[in-house]
Amino acid sequence: MSQAQQELANFVISKAFNPVMRAKADGRSEADRKSLEHVQKATRAEIERYRNYGSAEDVTVNFKRDLNSRAAKKAHAELRHLHLPTIDDIKDEFEQKARDLGVKSSS
Repeated sequence: MSQAQQELANFVISKAFNPVMRAKADGRSEADRKSLEHVQKATRAEIERYRNYGSAEDVTVNFKRDLNSRAAKKAHAELRHLHLPTIDDIKDEFEQKARDLGVKSSS
């Protein structure tokens, strides 16, 4: 794993995914508890996906794809309902970090 790839993946994981994983069900309605359980399961899979991309460019391309896919939009709505961060919230910071690291992405 290149340094840039690791930095970008860790950035997304720490800023967007870890807060979701640390969220507690305490004080939430039953529906919100189920929703939280669902987004945490999906987030676990996302963390693994980001850790296993082949290059820094793969991280940036997939990050951009994840911003706009139908599944991502549904997940973002669910996360916002639960008052949790989405990758959309860190988009500008991520893009700046990729530029600072000299990572090119197609698009």
